[in-house]
Amino acid sequence: MHVVAPEQYNDLLNEKQSRIESDFASLNIPPIEVFASQPLHFRLRTEFRVWHEGDRCFYAMFKPGTKTDPIEITDFPIASADIVELMPKLLEAINARPLLKRKLFQVEFLNTLSGDMLVTLIYHRQLDDEWQAEAQSLKTEFGIHLIGRARKMRILMDQDYVTESLTVEGKTFQYKQIEGSFTQPNGEMNQKMLAWARKVTHGNQGDLLELYCGNGNFSIALADNFRRVVATEISKTSVHAANDNKRMNNIENLEFARVSAEEFTAHMTGETLRRRLKDLDLETADFQTVLVDPPRAGLDTDSCTLISQYANIVYVSCNPETLKTNLEQLSNTHNIEHFALFDQFPYTHHIECGVYLTKK
Repeated sequence: MHVVAPEQYNDLLNEKQSRIESDFASLNIPPIEVFASQPLHFRLRTEFRVWHEGDRCFYAMFKPGTKTDPIEITDFPIASADIVELMPKLLEAINARPLLKRKLFQVEFLNTLSGDMLVTLIYHRQLDDEWQAEAQSLKTEFGIHLIGRARKMRILMDQDYVTESLTVEGKTFQYKQIEGSFTQPNGEMNQKMLAWARKVTHGNQGDLLELYCGNGNFSIALADNFRRVVATEISKTSVHAANDNKRMNNIENLEFARVSAEEFTAHMTGETLRRRLKDLDLETADFQTVLVDPPRAGLDTDSCTLISQYANIVYVSCNPETLKTNLEQLSNTHNIEHFALFDQFPYTHHIECGVYLTKK
């Protein structure tokens, strides 16, 4: 758990900026663009263990390394205002319904800037028709989407996603965000990230290649900056959502392929051809810009070598350590033109960065 102290937020953000400036000094990065978060109510996705004590249950968190010494959570000010408002009301309703309370293990909230809310109740028991009847009354009472989960069981009371609307440079984009799949937890910061990516790629020629595209978060918002966009992602659920998002936003110059970054690299080098990529007519693509948003492990050496072939690179990173390693390789072929710090996770040590590089 982290101490939430809004009065210290600017100092904490300045510390993150100083850390990045120090860690990347050897790369001679340009002045950092710093994008601050709202100090409160910025998180759209959160989850809590449920602890049972006597005839009541409550939201709980635990100190690192402990599982039997719960800290009751009665207020969670970093969560969105919608989540903060719903939390006590939902808990009161669950405590008043023994069928919903019995062996409830965890509650997950997924919210959007546009107000859509999905709640997942996770149990250490199987769920039956009586549970569904009680769950339906809970869903109706609060006007939420609701999912029940148990071992080898997943019950949708209506749907397993929320629909987000993001406004970027005056344009509105809609995104299906599926329960259990990755989405950016800080919605307002996500809008700033998308606006930054649009700005640094504005006027770029040719086509865009994106690796690790998720549900199409960046490619949807960047499509009108390019002639054609090809985006890859290994998660089947995320690719389905990405294609739904493509249709919702009426985008015609964007194609998604379900392959990993490593598989795409092997295909492009001719090492191992992938059937899922053969129909995309990649030979006619004019990829001059590549965008990568890899997991914390960063890019492997071969993927770095692949993207170094393109004129422009947009690198979004959730781990400064692996970002620095990758930039040390990429700086052999590219100059760092822009460097941004996005404070996705205030009050933690986590830092999200955006880097734009151009060919030397």
